[in-house]
Amino acid sequence: MSFWVINLLTALASFAIAGLSGIFLVPFLHKIKFGQPIKIKDGPQWHAKKQGTPTMGGFMFIISTIITSIGGYWIYRLNSGIDVTDSESFHPFYRMLSCVVFAALFGLIGFIDDYTKVARKDNDGLSPMQKIALQLVFSVVFLFAIYKFGDGSTRIDLGFWTSPSLGIFYYILMIPVIIYLTNAVNLTDGVDGLCGSVTFAAMLIFTVCCSILKEYEMTYFTMALAGGCLGFLLWNLNPAKCFMGDTGSMFLGASVTGVSLILHKHLLMLLVAMVYIIEALSVVIQVSYFKYTKKKTGEGKRIFKMAPIHHHFEMSGWSEKKIVAVFSIVNAIGGAAAIALMYFGGYAL
Repeated sequence: MSFWVINLLTALASFAIAGLSGIFLVPFLHKIKFGQPIKIKDGPQWHAKKQGTPTMGGFMFIISTIITSIGGYWIYRLNSGIDVTDSESFHPFYRMLSCVVFAALFGLIGFIDDYTKVARKDNDGLSPMQKIALQLVFSVVFLFAIYKFGDGSTRIDLGFWTSPSLGIFYYILMIPVIIYLTNAVNLTDGVDGLCGSVTFAAMLIFTVCCSILKEYEMTYFTMALAGGCLGFLLWNLNPAKCFMGDTGSMFLGASVTGVSLILHKHLLMLLVAMVYIIEALSVVIQVSYFKYTKKKTGEGKRIFKMAPIHHHFEMSGWSEKKIVAVFSIVNAIGGAAAIALMYFGGYAL
């Protein structure tokens, strides 16, 4: 079988596993009363009707991605005639596996957070410091894996500018990048179908970029996750029958960040993750401006009607489906720009 046929089968298998697993998972989550607590101050008033919608649905694409990405790789390896006794030939697989494990560990953080919320019947799970502490530990483990099995480069590559080798400082600098971007993906999960749709587009873009960069093994992860997201969207598009929860959004955040860092094209990260970055930036701008105006005038003012920015558009009258469509198109445009830079602009060199 050819490379792309195996990739397509990987995505289809992941789609099927994720989609079909919802038939059993959603009723089970209902039965054990694992419903999402809704705090109205975190979103529009009409989100109150979503109270009790089953959460932790991210397990649909987590399980499908882990199974099919590893399975797809081994089918590819056995069909490619690569010498299985050559230990160095496993390095690309170890890079992919490190991304899978990294995403799963962040998904574990999300699961603990979701479980705590459900157990307390409140929207407050782990404290911010507890989350950051766990994210810090798992980020260091992942960066060590990149150092061990990656290309060893410690330069920041923006295409139009490349930094000198930064040594250990590169990995130190990447820790806040991982934490910011992962939590940015988490913030995007505030409208039915939004995070899954944007990540589906991102993974398809990453698949093309991986093939251009000859990181063929990584495509089995990106295609598996793309298929898994699509299968999950059968249950998550408006009106959602199930939410991914922090279990799913943290897994997706680590996946996007992990693939970006393994490819070591930092401009690619900025373009493909454009929507996530804007979402998180809108929160930073909103909070900073509110604090500044409150200190200056005694009354806090807001730039957006509500943050993250998808809530601003929702408060402006946009339907959830329109938000999902527009944000996905914006992400696709950023991804198309990334592919064009790599294919025609020499950024892949």
